[in-house]
Amino acid sequence: MPTEKHAEKLDTLVTTVASRLTPVDAVSFVPVAKLVLQDLVEHFEVDTCFLRFNDHELGATVLVAEYPPRPHIPEPDPIGVVYFKDADPMFALTEHQKEVVITRPEVSGPDYNDRVREASGVPEVSLAAVPLLSGETTTGTLGFIKFGDRDWTPAEVDVLKAIAALLAQVQARVAVEEQLRYSADHDSLTGLSNRRALYSHLDARLSSADPGPVAILFLDLDRLKPLNDFFGHGAGDGFISTIADRLRASCAPDDLVARLGGDEFVLVLGGSVDLAEAELRAQHIRDVVTERVRLGREVVSRSVSIGVAVGHPGKVTTGALLSRGDQAVMAAKTKGGNAISVFTEEMQAESEKRNLIELSLRGAIADGSLFLEYQPEVDLSTGRIIGVEALVRWHHPFLGLLQPVSFIDVAEATNLAGELGRWVIRTACAQWSRWSSQAPGLDLTLRVNVSPGQLAGLDFLDVVASALKEFDLRQGALCLEITENAVLSDLTRTREALDGLHELHVEVAIDDFGTGFSSLSHLKALPVGTLKIDRGFVMNLDKNPEDRAIVKSIVGLAESFGLELVAEGVENAEAARALIDLGCHRGQGFLFSRPVSGAAIGALLVKGSIDVAI
Repeated sequence: MPTEKHAEKLDTLVTTVASRLTPVDAVSFVPVAKLVLQDLVEHFEVDTCFLRFNDHELGATVLVAEYPPRPHIPEPDPIGVVYFKDADPMFALTEHQKEVVITRPEVSGPDYNDRVREASGVPEVSLAAVPLLSGETTTGTLGFIKFGDRDWTPAEVDVLKAIAALLAQVQARVAVEEQLRYSADHDSLTGLSNRRALYSHLDARLSSADPGPVAILFLDLDRLKPLNDFFGHGAGDGFISTIADRLRASCAPDDLVARLGGDEFVLVLGGSVDLAEAELRAQHIRDVVTERVRLGREVVSRSVSIGVAVGHPGKVTTGALLSRGDQAVMAAKTKGGNAISVFTEEMQAESEKRNLIELSLRGAIADGSLFLEYQPEVDLSTGRIIGVEALVRWHHPFLGLLQPVSFIDVAEATNLAGELGRWVIRTACAQWSRWSSQAPGLDLTLRVNVSPGQLAGLDFLDVVASALKEFDLRQGALCLEITENAVLSDLTRTREALDGLHELHVEVAIDDFGTGFSSLSHLKALPVGTLKIDRGFVMNLDKNPEDRAIVKSIVGLAESFGLELVAEGVENAEAARALIDLGCHRGQGFLFSRPVSGAAIGALLVKGSIDVAI
């Protein structure tokens, strides 16, 4: 019977559509959807079939696929994206449509027919519109257009509903897949590309077939932690999101901006960009980022350090280019922030040196290649030795003699600060004990530098207490020197550590004083006994009136707080005399002695003083 054959064909159609849609994913959905629409056009003998999805956030219905494709599509396409608020009644109906709607030419309405005529050139059509439903939400429309008139049987309508349900299921699956893909490639806070997407983008840009050079800007916001500490992490996240929006708005269409996490961003400039142009872009980005941001009732701003690096496709890898940018931004940070630095080959050499130091530092602590030298501190008026500072050195097997500036930062970054500091404290205390046996009744302050990482260590006070007991140092003999930046990096932890040292009768000195102390109130709050004037203010003291004014103010400050004062970098008699005139009577420097071995210091201690004509 014809009706049975017709029913069989309808069942076969549903089965065919289901088999096409089952393996579909986000990438293959649109091509497969077009094949499904072709099947439907041929089966139902209509002129056009289309699939539209509703974007409820956008407030519009969006054309996803159509068959057959229109030979001439106007620009803009009047049926490509149709906003519900501006739509004619037929398109407006699809926003919340729940049932199949069939229209004939005489009832379609002039607005709808005019829109279709504009898009297709067909004067009159009949339409079957089948909603795609997900629960109570209308997610799209499956539509059939017949030029002229067409009627639909109940059996055909049931099949249309079944096919629409299949499409709705695939639509939901694709939406989840696209969301997962989006989440995999985008930062959850800012919506920018994440590290994974950045690496994938750079891998493609740096393929040997692409033109170059490829330029990146590596951004690191300066001093974000104080903002988080003061306003809270919610405000900090808001600040980061605002900066991300500014970066996104400042990008060219072919740029990519990614957030690596925390306060770090990378901007990959589109096209072939040379170093000079990249620097200009960096200057613009710095101006954009440093504009003020409103956080509630507060208006804040942060500067930014930017590293600029370029690489040629086929000659540099993604990891190497990002490493160049990272090295450049670290160079900008060392300038005090709010700076732009360009990667150089010297930076590469320094990075390789740092890597070599990092790989061998732990072994150096254990194998004896580290050693201490000692520089005496004297009474400037008499030359009497009243203290000794321990200074760590390293005989590196490939790099030669290294000063602490070469490896202390590496120790901090690799969590070796505690282990290195423990070795220095014990070695220096053991040397003090030997000096004490050489010079009975030794009245000498032993000064040892402590890094921020060591000061924050959980076993720091135990290490100090153990060394004092093991080597029998008298009370007040040991003085630990910390920098101003160490004090300010974690004031709470610093206060706890210094209070513990006070209970152990260990003195504390602020080293390199005058280079960055932000609040003099900390001097009163912390158990500090000595200020060491930074050598930069001392070396030209007799010639530079500005340095003289600074030292004079530090002397007055020390007197006000009842603190001892030691000048570093005393290299000539004129500077020593100027210090005495200003009221500073203790100093160390090449005028008296370079750093020397423990045995050499022992000989000086037996003598008791250093003869220098001042």
